[in-house]
This record gives sequence, C-alpha cells and structure tokens, in this order.
Amino acid sequence: MSEPEPVGYGQPPSKTRFRKGQSGNPRGRPKNSRREIPYDAVLGQMVTIREEGRERRVTAAEAFLLQLTQKGLAGDSAAARASLEAIEAARAARSDNYIGPTKLVWKAVHSGMDAILDTLAIARLKYPTDEARVRWELNPWIVEAALARLGDRQLTLQEQHEVWNATRTPHKVRWPEWWGHFGK
Repeated sequence: MSEPEPVGYGQPPSKTRFRKGQSGNPRGRPKNSRREIPYDAVLGQMVTIREEGRERRVTAAEAFLLQLTQKGLAGDSAAARASLEAIEAARAARSDNYIGPTKLVWKAVHSGMDAILDTLAIARLKYPTDEARVRWELNPWIVEAALARLGDRQLTLQEQHEVWNATRTPHKVRWPEWWGHFGK
C-alpha cells in the first residue's frame, strides 16, 4: 500500500487543488481597483471644529476646505488657489450629476402627528393592535440627528434613559462620547 499523501497548511488534498493552467482567480483583479482611495470614508467622517469660541460638527471635507480657505485669506496664495479649485470642482460635479426629478409621487397623507411620523420614517408604531402597550419608537437616524443638534449640552442620566427607551433599535445608534446609559 502506498504512503498517504501529506495534507495540511499549504498542501490541500490533490483532488481539490487547481489543475495545471487553471487560475484561482479567473477574472483577475479589476482594472484601477488599487488606485481608488477611500475618499468618501475619510472625508465623510464627522469632526468637531471651533469657530469664534463655539464648537460645531462638520464633515472632514468641509473642515479641510475651511482650513484651506482660512490659509488663503491669510495670504497663502497656493492655499487660495487650491481652495478655489476645490470649490469649482465641487460646483462642476454637482451640476453635472444633477438630473432633476425623474418621477413625481403624489401620496395622500392623513393629517396629524401619526401620519407625519410614519410617512417620514421618523418613528414606528409598536404594538399597534394592543391599546394597553401601543407606543411610538424613534428610528436611530432621528435620534442621532437630535443628539447632534444639542451641541455642547449633555442630557442627564434620567433623560438618557428616556431617550434609550423611546428608541426603536438603540444598538444601531452612534451614541455621543458622553453618553452614559446603555440599557436597563
């Protein structure tokens, strides 16, 4: 009887190995895939800046343009040119990509808070058939938007508890650094 074939790390069974001339990646790497830099991920991050003694949150791209513009106004001609070029490029890209509305949707909405909350996806009605337990739960995006509008103000633990309990999926919310309430 012959000796068993060695199988392990770097030595898969011969039946499952690629045949000679067969690639493990038949289509290969897509062209220009390595050139793409994750601009959206980096420049889309929110950062805190201080203007005239007040802090506010902006995207990294906006903070970068503000800094370039300030340097340009201070006399740095290269920064002034770079900021003007960036602004013109953004204007050109925005006007080229905008097609306009392709379809108008006319939807009758009942009046009242319930219709607004549901239609705009601000909140979802939980237990709608149970009159004893029925309540609105806020969607994560509106909670994040409301917390961002607080600025420097921080909620008390009691207020945090109330917001947590009124949020539909609190584990999906990007809570601020100062947030202290994470469940019951």
